[in-house]
Amino acid sequence: MKFAVIGGTGLIGSQVVKDLNAAGHQAVPHSKSTGADVITGQGLDEAVAGADVVINLTNSPTFDEASPAFFQTSMDNLLAAAHKGGVGHFVILSIVGTDQVPELDYYRAKTLQENILANGPVPFSIVRATQFMDFMDAVMSWTTDGDTVRLPATPIQPIASKDVADAVAEVAAGAPLNGIRNIAGPEIFTLDELGRITLSRKDDSRTVVTDPTAGMFAAVKGDVLTDKNAHLAPTRYTDWLS
Repeated sequence: MKFAVIGGTGLIGSQVVKDLNAAGHQAVPHSKSTGADVITGQGLDEAVAGADVVINLTNSPTFDEASPAFFQTSMDNLLAAAHKGGVGHFVILSIVGTDQVPELDYYRAKTLQENILANGPVPFSIVRATQFMDFMDAVMSWTTDGDTVRLPATPIQPIASKDVADAVAEVAAGAPLNGIRNIAGPEIFTLDELGRITLSRKDDSRTVVTDPTAGMFAAVKGDVLTDKNAHLAPTRYTDWLS
């Protein structure tokens, strides 16, 4: 099969391309740097030409109120190109619980992206993943003040980016779900607990203070970012840190 992987040079996209090509498919990475611009639409017809499947892994450059406009425009342009090109399957990567956190601009934007795809002209699959292990350092940097890291006790179920890429590649190579598949890491932690584990393993002298008002995840109520019934990935967080 031939796959057009839009955003195929990023953290997940590059691994998806590798997985699919290793399985004997033809996966071609596309990005703004290769001439495929999801906002202007330039180069998209050429990028998806002849593709059986389009995988869209592009992401908004910001997580604020500008993010819905990014997903609206990019999805409109990509779906138009995919429909015109006769693509039979369109796959996106989203977030477990994204429709349960309307307080966050970015989560509303990802919900919008899902809805645009579900109501579009191309058979589709949505892979929803829990929080990436790879982003833990960034999450802590947002709320670090000197030697103190403030984190809420939000339950999360971290997943390795490699496991995310494997799941996206598997779904993309199959028949369209015309629905959602949830994937998650094998363990649930509170975010402050995960911060302490991370700092301890890295011999980082900073101290984590539990603060229910700190950072983006303070807006999350309950355990909506976890899913015990999801397809569970194999990589445990402490093994990933090692």
